[in-house]
Amino acid sequence: MLAGPYCGLLLADLGAEVVKIESGTGDIGRDTGPHRVGPHNVYFSSLNRGKKSVRLDLKSPHDRPRFEALVASADALLTNLRPAAIDRLGLTYDALRGINPRLVCVALTGFGMHGPYRDRPAYDYIVQALTGVMMLTGEPHAGPTRAGYSVVDNTGGMMAAIGLLAQLVSGRGGQIDVSLYDTLLSQLNYLAAAWLNADEAPVRHPAGGHAYFVPAQIFATADGHVALFITHDDFWRKFCTAVGRPEWIEDPRFATMRARTAHRTHVVASVAAVLATRGTSEWVALLQPEGLVIAGVHTLMDALACEQTLAREMIVEVATPQGVLRLVGNPIKDGHAAPDTPAPLLGEHTDALCG
Repeated sequence: MLAGPYCGLLLADLGAEVVKIESGTGDIGRDTGPHRVGPHNVYFSSLNRGKKSVRLDLKSPHDRPRFEALVASADALLTNLRPAAIDRLGLTYDALRGINPRLVCVALTGFGMHGPYRDRPAYDYIVQALTGVMMLTGEPHAGPTRAGYSVVDNTGGMMAAIGLLAQLVSGRGGQIDVSLYDTLLSQLNYLAAAWLNADEAPVRHPAGGHAYFVPAQIFATADGHVALFITHDDFWRKFCTAVGRPEWIEDPRFATMRARTAHRTHVVASVAAVLATRGTSEWVALLQPEGLVIAGVHTLMDALACEQTLAREMIVEVATPQGVLRLVGNPIKDGHAAPDTPAPLLGEHTDALCG
């Protein structure tokens, strides 16, 4: 629904010809969510613009040769199914190398092509639960919390794109195995390493506090919130001077990062009391010019309207006969314009590509 389509979207935006193979009534994303612009589902469009769609039944004696004809001229095949289905449909490099030995096959699955969880179903929620991410998210005394967006699916799509491109650069065909589980686990890098090497279990800190940097978290202001991230003592000294607390620079509980971490509760409470005295925009205007890392905590709507978003051309407009689709753009800027074609209708390109 998301990981594979997002991988294909990134590649299409960068100039690849991406052919989406669907069967039956098509990708379930075509009917996800209530929003449409004419025949175009907004959820589906956000993940599939710039692609082509062919409708094939890979189990059909009629359609299998048409699929194999596509394989013969393709650089890569990306699958986002369970391993059992990938094997059953013959979508691996071993099954297709006779048709195209330079083909790169990427299996993007929940738990990988081997392992005890191989054929379990997996969605973003499940992987966040199993890797410990839910237990790391939220306030210390609350229940486990899901990250606010589909972090696993999106980063899984990126990993699949990296693996695909790396194998293409090698000039050799082959099989790439990317799992959502492995992808998220790899992003727990320093937290996992602390446990593996020092038996230090990760804990939640209030307001999203960082494990090793203090103060580095969300603070309430007089009219909202700021995210403040102070990573070394020079930043701390600048902060103390700017907010009118020069005495904190020499206070042994505050002076060094090690001391601030040891006295986290007192330091955070002291900083919170100061930041609560002014509004968000005032603090940002005061502290950003000092080189400090601070930002107001915005809504998604704020971010989409932000001058930075507009300057980076991160909102793209795709024209359709029924109106304009406005979608988030590609983060990779490579000097050429991303495709401005809408997501394909189901099977729209079957005749043109498959005869």
